[in-house]
Amino acid sequence: MNPELKQLYQELIMDHGRQPRNFHKLSPCTHVQQADNPLCGDQLTLYLDIKNGVVQDIAFQGHGCAISMASTSMMTQAIKGKSVEAALTLFKQFHELIMSGESSENMGRLIVLSGVKAFPMRVKCATLAWHALEHVLSANDGQAITTEY
Repeated sequence: MNPELKQLYQELIMDHGRQPRNFHKLSPCTHVQQADNPLCGDQLTLYLDIKNGVVQDIAFQGHGCAISMASTSMMTQAIKGKSVEAALTLFKQFHELIMSGESSENMGRLIVLSGVKAFPMRVKCATLAWHALEHVLSANDGQAITTEY
């Protein structure tokens, strides 16, 4: 990867890590999901307001490493306004990106997180919020999720 591009990616991740977007409790909301990565200490609560099959609004609260916060922040921006089906498709594409490095053209700025694949201990940090999203959209059973099964 081009060193200048790599630097830009790192700056974008650090910016989202320090100043996460959509970082607040969303009230009222239709869906809430808690998630925990005990290995790194990342904990978050994801809030979604879904109406007519569309994510009208999404926010989160919690704490974690820069990768976790940046990934969650960027996820909220990418998901807001999308249908539930499109959000689940984006989850699958993001998961493929992080696990294999394979990217679809629909990834937009999320592509900056592709470098996490090179650091296996950070994959769980980057995917925590995404797994929470997938769980709440699919199961919505109120059960907290964890990266340790």
